[in-house]
Amino acid sequence: MSKIKVLLAEDEASLGMIVKESLETRNFTVYLAKNGEEAFEIYQTENPDILVLDVMMPLKDGFTLAKEIREDNKHIPIIFLTAKSQTADVLEGFNHGGNDYLKKPFSMEELIIRIKSLVNRFELNPNFNAIKIGNFSFNYTKQTLQYSTETLQLTHREAQLLFYLHEKKNQVLDRTYILNKLWGNDDFFNARSMDVFISKLRKKLKQDSNIQIINVRGFGYKLIC
Repeated sequence: MSKIKVLLAEDEASLGMIVKESLETRNFTVYLAKNGEEAFEIYQTENPDILVLDVMMPLKDGFTLAKEIREDNKHIPIIFLTAKSQTADVLEGFNHGGNDYLKKPFSMEELIIRIKSLVNRFELNPNFNAIKIGNFSFNYTKQTLQYSTETLQLTHREAQLLFYLHEKKNQVLDRTYILNKLWGNDDFFNARSMDVFISKLRKKLKQDSNIQIINVRGFGYKLIC
C-alpha cells in the first residue's frame, strides 16, 4: 500500500515537527509548511492526499487557504487544527470546505485515525470514483473509462490529466499550472509530453462526439462535454 501523503500547515515550529516526525514513523509522507502561502505552493507541486491545516497562520490563514484550494479541487479532504472551540468557529471551518475539525491539544492517535478515515472515505466514495463525462463513466481510482459495455484502461498520468480537465470542464485548464502540478515544471519537453497525453485522451474519448478537448492557444486546454 502506498504511503498517504499529508500536507501539514502549522506555524508553531515545535508542534509542526512533532506531528511531522510522529506521522513519518507511522509510514506517512509529510510535507510541512510554516504558513498558508508556503502550504499552497506545496499543494500545487506535491499533489497530497489530505490537508491538515492550522487555522491561525501568518500570511494566509487556514480558512482562506482551504477556500482557495476548494476552487481548484473539490474532493481533497481537509482537517482543520485549532485552539478555538466555539460553535461559530467550527461552522466557519466547514463553510470554508473543511471535512473535519480537531481541537488543540490533540493526541496523535486521534489525528491518525481521522486522516485514515477521511482518505479511505474519499477513495471509496462512489461519487468520487464514478465521474460522468458525457456518455463515459470515469473511475479515477481504478483508472478506467467505461463506454456502454466497453472498458478502457488509462495510465496513471492519463487519469490524473483527465481528472483535472474534468475539474475545470468547459473552462480553460491553465497549461503552466497543470505542467507544474503533474510534471514538476513547464519546460519544453514536458509540454510536448503533455501534448502526447492529450492526444491519447482524445482518441479514447472519440466514441462520444459531444466530447472535445480543445487547445486554447497560449493558455491551455478545455474539456467540453
